[in-house]
Amino acid sequence: MTHADPSGPCGIQVLYANLVSDLAVDLDEREVLGAWAEQAPREVWLLRPGDVLVTPVPVGEAFLEYACALTGVPRESVTVVHLPGAFVSAGVPSPHRVAAEAVRGASAGRAVAAVLPTALDGAAVGLARGLGVPVAPYASAEAAGAALEVTRLLNTKAGFRRVAGALGMRLPDGRVRRRAGVGPAVRELLGSHGQVVVKPDRSAGGHGLLFLPSEAGPWDGEGLPSVGGADGLWVVEERIEVARSVSIQMETGPAGPRPLFSGEMRTVEGCFTGYLSPLASPPSPAGSPAADVGATLVSWGCALGRFLADHGYAGPFSVDAMVSADGEVFAGESNVRRTATTTPQAMVARLTAGAGSGDRPGGPCWATGRLRAPAVCSFGEAVERLRVGRIAFDPARGEGVVLYAGPPPDGLTWRYAVIADSRAGVARYEELLRSRWAPRTR
Repeated sequence: MTHADPSGPCGIQVLYANLVSDLAVDLDEREVLGAWAEQAPREVWLLRPGDVLVTPVPVGEAFLEYACALTGVPRESVTVVHLPGAFVSAGVPSPHRVAAEAVRGASAGRAVAAVLPTALDGAAVGLARGLGVPVAPYASAEAAGAALEVTRLLNTKAGFRRVAGALGMRLPDGRVRRRAGVGPAVRELLGSHGQVVVKPDRSAGGHGLLFLPSEAGPWDGEGLPSVGGADGLWVVEERIEVARSVSIQMETGPAGPRPLFSGEMRTVEGCFTGYLSPLASPPSPAGSPAADVGATLVSWGCALGRFLADHGYAGPFSVDAMVSADGEVFAGESNVRRTATTTPQAMVARLTAGAGSGDRPGGPCWATGRLRAPAVCSFGEAVERLRVGRIAFDPARGEGVVLYAGPPPDGLTWRYAVIADSRAGVARYEELLRSRWAPRTR
């Protein structure tokens, strides 16, 4: 079974939404971990009849019924277990034991086939061992445990630079330093490139990045977060003038790597805000040495996928990259886990399976984003606005707007997905969403 395959193995599946993990960010970063945890409800799009979802945040009943209605899964056939303290792989005694006990109670004696985690970490392996089942797609929990080291390595900035450089990927000029060496590295690269970016070794979604211009002068470490302590690693790189932020999502295993989908990341100051897929191929400027971005991503992704498979990893991963104004592609980082794009893509594939794939050979076009509502509203009211505005996802046509992550904690900042048959169709839906997203007059 793959992360994008909702048909799953025989027996029920335990979806372990372990977004609260030290795999990609230091556990001291409680604020960002809490923000990531809020996205856990999106995992409901992977549920099949009988499955159990273990989540660090509550999943609203209205959202669960909405998702089940669109996927055709009977609401009463799935179980959601809310365990706020059973996710971090450090700082909580035996979190996997708490989760395993809860899953056994929720499964009511039914056979569990596998644990499907958002990320492969120690807690996920511990949960699988506690249940006596494998971690999907591994043959056993022990096989998954053998891949923890390479998984942790390639979820770090420094680890990626080392491996990517050895595999021949083009990287920005950079240095890996302990905290005390960040200042000298910044001064060196500012002198060479004029602008630099400082990255914590473990960071995702753009969290913790520090951008410094040449005007920063003799930088003394001001603004550098405390995360990582004195021994934590930092990456100091030249700042590329980015025209596009792109990525390819892959999976790998004994049979080797294969591309799943690619697209363009929507970012603000390096922070991820959404995604647009599939990847467009705009014409290169006349006389430029621009690379074929898609082919480059496939080549780099396959090289990294072979490296991961050789070290025992099986499952999803991505390579993020930057395209400069003259079309050159620079590798940025890898994410060896299911990312903020893999579950929405699986949702899109599932929702459009019965409606055809539109007029694009690679399937429908889709995008995710965030929209701030003018006033707090309930999930039911938000769905009704989409229906009244005639932009709600229509299963018969396989297009429209989906509120894929449930109601936001602040009641205002909604995550949405748009599905259409072209980029123009996506843009049209997004414009309609912005123009019609307003409180109804009572």
